[in-house]
Amino acid sequence: MFNKKVKKLVLGGLMAVMAASLIGGCGSNSTSAPSKNKIVVGTNATFVPFEFKDDKTQDYAGFDIELIRAIGKRINKDVEVKNVSFDALIPALNTHDIDVAASGMTITKARSEKVLFSSPYYENALAIVYKDNGNIHSLDDLKNKKIAAQMGTTGSDLANKIEGTTVKVFDHSNEALLELLNGGVDATVIDLPVAQYYSTKHPDAKIQILAYPNTKEYLGLAMNKDNKALQEQINKAIADMKADGEFNTLYKKWFNVDAPADMPVVLDFK
Repeated sequence: MFNKKVKKLVLGGLMAVMAASLIGGCGSNSTSAPSKNKIVVGTNATFVPFEFKDDKTQDYAGFDIELIRAIGKRINKDVEVKNVSFDALIPALNTHDIDVAASGMTITKARSEKVLFSSPYYENALAIVYKDNGNIHSLDDLKNKKIAAQMGTTGSDLANKIEGTTVKVFDHSNEALLELLNGGVDATVIDLPVAQYYSTKHPDAKIQILAYPNTKEYLGLAMNKDNKALQEQINKAIADMKADGEFNTLYKKWFNVDAPADMPVVLDFK
């Protein structure tokens, strides 16, 4: 049997352990809880000029990046950017690994069933990219051809609908373009602004661009379905940016034209 002195030592030790555990528990809760003053933004930083890594600064850059950072300032939240593969963005939203996907994501009915979207911020279209000697002048010329596209994109979806095609998918749009330049495919189906930007930056590539007919689509920022409050904050910030001119200034910086005045506020898929 313990004597009184030993009992006191044991009791004192237990109390110290309990106190430490309480303090540690409080500290753990405060640090692990998501910050109310921060939003974690997922992006696939290969979609020039929307999101990419600047070679000089090694920081994330592009229209989407500047847009979400400007929105962050307006809603008083810090913005942390994570590089995520495009096809993993929606799963990351659904598991709350990220709060927002800012990655040139087309608003579609299928995606809208899984996530919330902001108001559209860019009117987009798809393009067929081919070499000078590709002899491609219409969609019919793509039948039974080999086509490259980025995994999980609307470009990949459309390429798979063309009769007899063999579609090779890649993680990044630049990999799909490289496959074309290396002769692995006859054409690449990607977003029109990406194709145009690539063409201006690589004139020696000698590629041709054919706008994909009837593929007008809109890009939006995506959020988890249960994050309605954040969606409302972001939509208000976008509306305010359009009203005071900041949105147009940003748009013109990256695309050298004024933002369309008639972009819809909400897309109706009914």
